[in-house]
Amino acid sequence: MRHRNKINSLGRKAAHRKKTLSSLATALIMNKRINTTVAKAKALRVYVEPLITKSKEDSTHSRRVVFSYLRDKYAVSELFREVSQKVADRPGGYTRILKTGFRKGDGAEMCFIELVDYNTHMLQTEEDTQQKRTRRGRRRGKKSGEETAAESQAPQKPAPKEQPVKEEQEEQVTTDEVKTEVPEAEVKEQPQAEEQPEATAEEKPAQEEVKKEEPVAEKKEPVAEKEESAEPEADTPDQKEEEKADPKKEDKQEEK
Repeated sequence: MRHRNKINSLGRKAAHRKKTLSSLATALIMNKRINTTVAKAKALRVYVEPLITKSKEDSTHSRRVVFSYLRDKYAVSELFREVSQKVADRPGGYTRILKTGFRKGDGAEMCFIELVDYNTHMLQTEEDTQQKRTRRGRRRGKKSGEETAAESQAPQKPAPKEQPVKEEQEEQVTTDEVKTEVPEAEVKEQPQAEEQPEATAEEKPAQEEVKKEEPVAEKKEPVAEKEESAEPEADTPDQKEEEKADPKKEDKQEEK
């Protein structure tokens, strides 16, 4: 029986118990989380937490004290380099026990034991719950009728006036668009002058001779017009009437 005995021997003698807790503490520091029985986890928590507190003071003496418990230089260096910096602001309670059920073989109660500051998922959920907390005690004394009356008495702010749309600017924009579009529609396609091929060196003197001959032909045309004007003009109706009235003049002309 263990009356008035706070230490759980775990069914082992002193040397065996110390070695068991030392190996469990080394595994916890290196892996940050291990699976074991609840009895061993509770004994380990009492064993490893004073060592973590000792690691906050990085000195030769504290390293030698921790090494006397762990007997593993890699675990000691991991504890003083990383774990001590992670738990520097925490004043205790470095581990957490999460029960997982019972073992099939002997029915022993199993659990996870882990370092609190390395479970990021759990830390996020704690931050979310702290942000969601609100103080609702002050509002419990108020009744629904009082709240509605206070809301009705409170002056209501006038709704912001909606700025009218400037229709004039839109009309101007539409008219400008029409003005720019109409002249483009009315403009007729002007026939483009056919590009004449440039004359070669041999053709240039021939073209110059043709240009000299053209004004000569133009001068001859008025001469032909004068010859045509010399022809007797047709008798007008007045002259025909005079000839009918004076038949003698016709006879004289015939004699001549």
